Amino acid sequence: MDRKSGTGTLLAFAAVTTLFFAWGFITSLVDPLVAAVKGIFTLSNVQAQLSTFAFFIAYGVASFPAAALLARARSIPTILIALGMMIAGCLVMLAAANLAVFTLVLAGLFILASGITILQVAANPLAAALGNPRYSHFRLTFSQTFNSLGTFIGPLLGAHLFLAGVEVKPGTEITQAVRANALAGIDSAYFWICGLIAALALFFWLSRRVVENAAPAPSAEARGSLTALIADAFSSRWALLGGLAIFLYVGAEVAIGTQMALFLNDDAVWGRSDAPFAVPLLGLAMGSDGVAGVSLQEAGKAVAFYWGGAMVGRMVGSLLLAFFRATRLLALFTAVAAGMCLYAAFAGGVDAGFVALSIGLFNSIMFPVIFTLTLERSTASAEATSGLLCFAIIGGAFVPLLAGLVSDNFGYLLALIVPALCYAVLCLFAIAAARARVVRGVDAAAGAGGH
Repeated sequence: MDRKSGTGTLLAFAAVTTLFFAWGFITSLVDPLVAAVKGIFTLSNVQAQLSTFAFFIAYGVASFPAAALLARARSIPTILIALGMMIAGCLVMLAAANLAVFTLVLAGLFILASGITILQVAANPLAAALGNPRYSHFRLTFSQTFNSLGTFIGPLLGAHLFLAGVEVKPGTEITQAVRANALAGIDSAYFWICGLIAALALFFWLSRRVVENAAPAPSAEARGSLTALIADAFSSRWALLGGLAIFLYVGAEVAIGTQMALFLNDDAVWGRSDAPFAVPLLGLAMGSDGVAGVSLQEAGKAVAFYWGGAMVGRMVGSLLLAFFRATRLLALFTAVAAGMCLYAAFAGGVDAGFVALSIGLFNSIMFPVIFTLTLERSTASAEATSGLLCFAIIGGAFVPLLAGLVSDNFGYLLALIVPALCYAVLCLFAIAAARARVVRGVDAAAGAGGH
């Protein structure tokens, strides 16, 4: 490889890594957005969680078509289509913010997430392929680290822009000025995201030859019909079990994340306490407004540490996986996460807030481990199995709705029972996987795209 082509490949990899950051950032913006729309549009918890539903249901709609599109159109056209859809989603979000129409918010989130789904299908194998094959594991892990960085920054910026002055506790009302300011924050966030995506689209168009030359060719199975791909996936018992596991994991993770700000803001947790501000890094990020207790905006900023815990846990978990069996580690992490949910649900108090934020540490390894354990045991093709597992991310649409229903009827604390049950089933999945026969070896880095 000459210096010119090497530089072009490096720049292309940098751009792909920026895509990982972008979809992590955009996805985690949904957390403060749920709290914001609940106040702006005076919604119940179930209604507010429709934002999450609109975003994650896109995985169910777009995953298999995205795999088929990539097999036929290759990487660059697929990425450009995905970025075009994301730009369209941002433009609908801008219209929603300016017209103050909740239905448009849902439409914008669905279009945006459909683009992200297509992007994930194309970007994961591309990140591994752009450069020396010896370092493919490093490149994909490095890109996924930036994805986690995006999920950490998203709630901080989103809470700052969306939640200033917004309160949703019983008896509180949002003034027109606060409502207008929150809508302006939504408008500003998606305007700049739209600009970033447009710049990335231009870069990929200009560097299309370099990227296409490095992009992996789809296998014969992937070039088959969409119907055949789906039928293949559903023919495998372990592909279906893995799909259920991903459904429950993503559902639990998102249900906790999207209600975390509301949970922490509850008077039974941090709503009347200043204790969190005494924690050095956490207190600095939250930025006390001088009023006693934790406001919704301050709680929204704290949500970044839930996702930041997943980022740190992924680094530590990678080391642990070198010494311990993946099934045992998954069983341990899911059991601990279930226990933490139950403690926070029934104990309450200031400690419950810290425990709930720490669940992210144990979420960290779940997605990639479930993904690879399933690929190893599935009798369906890797492409079909991966497609079904990506489809199963729709758990992020349905489980938060159930958590919202529990919140409306029993409060934010008891709503944590919903993810606790999900983690308990995942613990059983890990135990079953330990006893199941391994069908194939897999390249873990190439298989797990991260969530």
